[in-house]
Amino acid sequence: MTKAELHSFLEEKTELYNHPKFIASDPIQIPHLYSLKEDIEIAGFLTATISWGNRKMIIQNAHKMMALMGNTPYDFVMSHTENDLDRLESFVHRTFNNVDFATFIKGLQHIYKNHGGLESVFALHQQENSLQQSIHQFKKLFFEIDHQNRTQKHISDPLNNSAAKRINMYLRWMIRQDNKGVDLGIWKNIAPTKLSCPLDVHSGNVARKLGLLKRKQNDAKALSELDANLRVFDPTDPVKYDFALFGLGVFEGF
Repeated sequence: MTKAELHSFLEEKTELYNHPKFIASDPIQIPHLYSLKEDIEIAGFLTATISWGNRKMIIQNAHKMMALMGNTPYDFVMSHTENDLDRLESFVHRTFNNVDFATFIKGLQHIYKNHGGLESVFALHQQENSLQQSIHQFKKLFFEIDHQNRTQKHISDPLNNSAAKRINMYLRWMIRQDNKGVDLGIWKNIAPTKLSCPLDVHSGNVARKLGLLKRKQNDAKALSELDANLRVFDPTDPVKYDFALFGLGVFEGF
């Protein structure tokens, strides 16, 4: 199809899938349970962290995470005791276990107590068209606390050539605000122009079929290529097309 036809096709599919009716089948439903900014961003961060594998299992385990924190994630992060962390022992999602969960609680507390919170940290190292440096710096700050080396794998680093799908998805949730009711858009200090598409198997395969991506691996270089091509169609909100790419892959088997 021509460039104009591709643009029209992407816009049509984005409109179709960027709709509240899809929240019920998506992990984004978890942060939607809350109204306090800090609850939303913590619930979103923890949910995005375990967002790989079967989607029903992701949602089920994210609900379990919230329940283990008394459904008050910010209060739990800020005021938990070691005894409170003991109740996380039953938690496991694939390779993310109770030790990782407890470490993430401590890492989040460190971010809020010593670095002004999640939005403040991600806003610090913005580049003109990228938040990948911000993700790299966030990971460094997050793991300033005592931790097992194995836990570091649960936050990807784009500067190590990772596509960092889950954390880019999280940033989309927090930053995009288009009044469609899906993305939460609660962070006001970072522009959606700087977001990167959450690149995974589904969106990568669809992007290749549409000619938006030539690189075969789903890595940071592929992400940069995809981002550049999506910005041609909408430089102010390039990541809205994630709805089209993901929807075509997951719901339509494109």
